[in-house]
Amino acid sequence: MIYVLIMIGSAIGGVARYWLSGAISRCFGEAFPWGTLIVNVSGCFAIGFFATLTAPGDGRLFVDAQTRQFVMIGLCGGYTTFSSFGLQTLNLARGGEAFAALANIGLSFGLCLFAVWLGHVAAAHLNALKGA
Repeated sequence: MIYVLIMIGSAIGGVARYWLSGAISRCFGEAFPWGTLIVNVSGCFAIGFFATLTAPGDGRLFVDAQTRQFVMIGLCGGYTTFSSFGLQTLNLARGGEAFAALANIGLSFGLCLFAVWLGHVAAAHLNALKGA
């Protein structure tokens, strides 16, 4: 059953990624992969927040292992797009856009790590609230 749940989560995450990335590209153009960057950053925030909020032992919310796998492996795994990141960065580099390729690497790496940390901090703050 867990495979079915992960499959459903992956499908939902993939559709969300496709929609958001397309919407961002329509707004900002496709010269720089803003859609992929925003999806990766928001996905990193979501997984950091959920993992900490539902952490066994000190998480504010208890969810069972299957729910954690559905969200973190299924939804977040289907949603985040580091494979697209790699291909788009390679294409920028191969197209002579070395600065844009390096900017994509630096922004993706730095912002995604920051988003995971921020999600963790936000959930840890919620976990620490008493009686709310």
